[in-house]
Amino acid sequence: MKKIVQQQVLRAFHRATAKLTTAGRRYLVLAVALLCASTALAQQISETEYQTKLKSLQDAIEQLQRELRSVKDSRDELQNNLQQSETDIGELIKKIERIKGELKEQDAQLHQLNDQRDQLRGDQRQQQHQIAQQVNASYRLGRQGNLKLLLNQEDPARVARMLKYYDYFLDARADKIDTYLDTIAELNQIEPRIKDKTEQLAKQRNTLEQRHRQLTDRQTERQRTLAKLNATITDKDANLKKLARDRAELEQVLRQVTDTLAGLSLPGQDTPFASLRGKLAWPARGRLAHTFGSTRAAGKMKWDGVMIRASAGTAVAAIHHGRVVFSDYLRGHGLLLIIDHGGDYMSLYAHNQALYKDTGDWVEAGETIANVGASGGLTRAGLYFEIRHRGKPTNPANWCRG
Repeated sequence: MKKIVQQQVLRAFHRATAKLTTAGRRYLVLAVALLCASTALAQQISETEYQTKLKSLQDAIEQLQRELRSVKDSRDELQNNLQQSETDIGELIKKIERIKGELKEQDAQLHQLNDQRDQLRGDQRQQQHQIAQQVNASYRLGRQGNLKLLLNQEDPARVARMLKYYDYFLDARADKIDTYLDTIAELNQIEPRIKDKTEQLAKQRNTLEQRHRQLTDRQTERQRTLAKLNATITDKDANLKKLARDRAELEQVLRQVTDTLAGLSLPGQDTPFASLRGKLAWPARGRLAHTFGSTRAAGKMKWDGVMIRASAGTAVAAIHHGRVVFSDYLRGHGLLLIIDHGGDYMSLYAHNQALYKDTGDWVEAGETIANVGASGGLTRAGLYFEIRHRGKPTNPANWCRG
């Protein structure tokens, strides 16, 4: 599309300059050059401005988080312990997956080296056989044979050339064998190092998995404690108060994001988010357990997004190109990630098991950004998902297909 537009612009430019004088063409070319330079400068300024705003946003959110943590109630100690446990588990999952990736890469390298070694050993056996044949032939010929060969020829110069070629051939064979032996020696040195590293990584992975199980057990214990504490809250108003507080904290974060980035265009945005209504993919495979606008808390509150029930560990993907503006833990929503898509549109992904993107990272549509989890105190794994425009929630079903 861009190429077609550029061709149309060029044709229009040639038509416009066809009737101009030489001086007129020079002035027009200069004006176009200045316009292009100013456009590039404007894009650079836009990126710089966005970076500045993003830094201000991070500082403001960190201050907001400190203020929220300063508000104490009888359940804060348990919730803080739960937050620490879930955050640690998320970090461990990322480390385990990184180690698995390193192990896979090292195994592939080891397999390749083994293949090279086998090939070289095969070549070596072939070369040894050829040299053995040459040694036997040389032995049968002997020095006397060479002298007889020289005296019996009518053209001694031809014999000299033949003997010289024969020497070159032997030297080339010797050099090639030396090269193979050197390569095999090098491979024999590399292979043990790779094996040692693979074993080391495997031990590290086992250690991390063991710690993961320990933290999961600890989280289960804390979840039981929290469930017992929640069971004591038989008053519906108390539960409503908790949900309202959690939503209020989320709204504070979103308001901070919206106010900071309002009116800023997203650098590098080719397709406006608004044009993708009804064309986006859902962020995770699963079942819609709660839909936008449905009631919750005995009908006193409504869902601002959707809850997608999925197995823990299911991949969570960005619905569109954008930039991460929040990647942290938020009480009531667990490990939370927010993406700015430009045009005052944002998407929100909550209750994740692990976050794979940090604040400021660019993401593309379909790129894995997190895993489905139950962080934030859920009893079942699921992804809470919102789409917002200018800070106001909008129905994700109107944007995502299927």
